[in-house]
Amino acid sequence: MNLTGKNVLLTSNGDEVSFNLALNLCKTGCRLVLAGNGSDFSSSAERLKNYVNGSIVGVAELDMSSTESVVDEAIHKAWRSLGHIDALVNCYAYEGNVTPPLDVKEDELDKIIRLNLKGTWLVCKAVGKRMRDNAIGGSFILLTTIIGGERGLYPGASAYGACLAGVNHLARALAMELGKYKIRVNAVARGLHDSDAFLQTFSEDKKEKSVKDIVPLQRWLDVKNDLTSIVLYLVADDSSFMTGTVIYIDGGQSIVRPRMRSYM
Repeated sequence: MNLTGKNVLLTSNGDEVSFNLALNLCKTGCRLVLAGNGSDFSSSAERLKNYVNGSIVGVAELDMSSTESVVDEAIHKAWRSLGHIDALVNCYAYEGNVTPPLDVKEDELDKIIRLNLKGTWLVCKAVGKRMRDNAIGGSFILLTTIIGGERGLYPGASAYGACLAGVNHLARALAMELGKYKIRVNAVARGLHDSDAFLQTFSEDKKEKSVKDIVPLQRWLDVKNDLTSIVLYLVADDSSFMTGTVIYIDGGQSIVRPRMRSYM
C-alpha cells in the first residue's frame, strides 16, 4: 500500500509495537511526527532515524499525563511541523504492574487512568478540533488490547483493562459525534505478545506451552508484522466508510478467553 503524502501523528511510549508501526508507516511513504516522552521513547525515536530517511518530520515532546493546555500545545507543534494531520495513531499506553485489584494504590490508579484514558481523550480532542476547524477530516486509530474487551479478562489487570474498555467505547462515541466532520474513529484491539506484562509473569516454559491453549493460531502477536496491514488500511482512503469499529487482531485469543481457568 502506498501512502505517499499522508501526514501521521503517532504517539508512543517507546515500545516495540509503536516502533514497528512507525517504521512501516514511513516505508509506505507517510510523513511522520512521533510524540511521547521519556528515555524509552527517545531511544525508539533515534532507532527509527537509522531506518528511514526524511520520513520522520519531527519528534514532539508529549507528556500524556499533563494538563489539557500542555497536550494541546504539543499537538499544535506537531500540526505545524506537518502542515496538517491526516491520521492520528495513538499507541501510547501504560500497563503498570500486574496487581490484584484490592492492592492497587490510588496514585498508581490515577496514573493508569491519566495515561491511558484521559491522555487519549485529550490527544483526540486536540487533533479533532484542528481537523474540524480546517475542514479536512481524517482518521483516528486508537490502539488497545484484548484486555479491554469483555473476553479479555486477565487477573491483575483490572485498572488497565477498565481504561482500555473506556478507550474502545470512546472510539465508538467519537465516531458517532465526529462523523459530520469527516473524521473516522476506530480502535484496534491487539492480542498479547510475549513481552506484555501479564505474560512476563509466566516462566518461558509456561509461556511456550500455554500459547496453544490461549491462542487458536498457537502463537503470540508478532509485533513486527501482525498490526501493520490494518493500521495502514485505516490511515488510507480505502477505509473511508469504516468508523466506530473495534477490530480484534488477536489470533483468536478473545474467542477462547472464557476457558482461562482451565489452564491457569
